[in-house]
Amino acid sequence: MDADRDDAAKLGKGDTSGLAGLMNRHQDRLFRYLLRLVGDTSVAEDVFQQTWLNVAERIRRYDPARPFAPWLVTVARNLALDQLRRRKMLSLEEAEEPLAPASASDPHERAMARQSAARVDAALGALGPLDREVLTLRFEDELELPELAATLAVPLPTAKARLYRALERLRAKLLTSPAPGGRR
Repeated sequence: MDADRDDAAKLGKGDTSGLAGLMNRHQDRLFRYLLRLVGDTSVAEDVFQQTWLNVAERIRRYDPARPFAPWLVTVARNLALDQLRRRKMLSLEEAEEPLAPASASDPHERAMARQSAARVDAALGALGPLDREVLTLRFEDELELPELAATLAVPLPTAKARLYRALERLRAKLLTSPAPGGRR
């Protein structure tokens, strides 16, 4: 995105309006991503702030020939994983994170959607942060597989494998969790 490159160049020259522009475009998505990854609002807020500080300090490392968003997510991801390791708050295989319930026009459909969302939420919460990360990037942030691979800084086959494994783990959790009304 040209606006990202322009703002990154401004920031590299010490113009803080560049940082403001980058933040305006990326802050919501970045915070959602961090919240999914770390599973705790206060930790996500801390990592979010540290990410933008690192962006401001390290903007000269950004390659303007590449999209800004994957570089930003990589900075955030590294900080988040470091934070998880440091705090030993969560292992890399266990964490919780809620999903927003789906909406529907019919009250019965809304109730069913809420129950389904709660079930998916519980299954996602039972997954580790790395599985939640790949699922969030692919399905909430709607990254295509090449973008997913670039964001995770892994080869495309590795990104596909991580996504497949995360989907299989989510599927297994959903199959073993009780359905609304106690059915499976």
